Amino acid sequence: MKLLEERIRRDGKIGKGNVLKVDSFLNHQMDVPFLCELGKEFYRLFKDEGITKVLTIEASGIGIAALTAQYFGVPVLFAKKTPTNNISGDVYRAEVYSYTHERTYTIYVAKDFLLPGDKVLIVDDFLAKGSALFALLELVYCAGASVAGAGIAIEKAYQEGGSKVRAAGIRVESLARIASMDEAGGVQFVDEE
Repeated sequence: MKLLEERIRRDGKIGKGNVLKVDSFLNHQMDVPFLCELGKEFYRLFKDEGITKVLTIEASGIGIAALTAQYFGVPVLFAKKTPTNNISGDVYRAEVYSYTHERTYTIYVAKDFLLPGDKVLIVDDFLAKGSALFALLELVYCAGASVAGAGIAIEKAYQEGGSKVRAAGIRVESLARIASMDEAGGVQFVDEE
């Protein structure tokens, strides 16, 4: 999606350790009209899939997921990263390894909100190594629900996550696919190769 690629070039910053910072518009401070455009694109890509729920993981994916779900007219469900008293009853659990924080944590979704008849679209801000996406898939499968696919804002295509998820038979639609990036050369997208 050229709109997202242009915004990454204009406002994205490559930080220490080749971390792409898009927090000025995507996942800290959110440009709502811009995120609505991303949501419209996910709707265009998945509108014929019978989506009943949009699933993401807290916290960075919530904004994009919510603005996507409005076009489908369905609820957003987000997996929590810490157990809380406000999740009542039974929960589905899955383990996620965070490469950013260098630790494993458990994510939780209340069984009341993820049901066997659901057709789920997973939405997230980034796909790199795939740990979070595989954990979300595990939650869906534990519920007996089905997955229509994954809508990803930014995929680091030079890392193995997208290839692994696609090899598992999951449809992945990434709006911007990064081929490479570094502070000196900036960001290169897959369609520019």
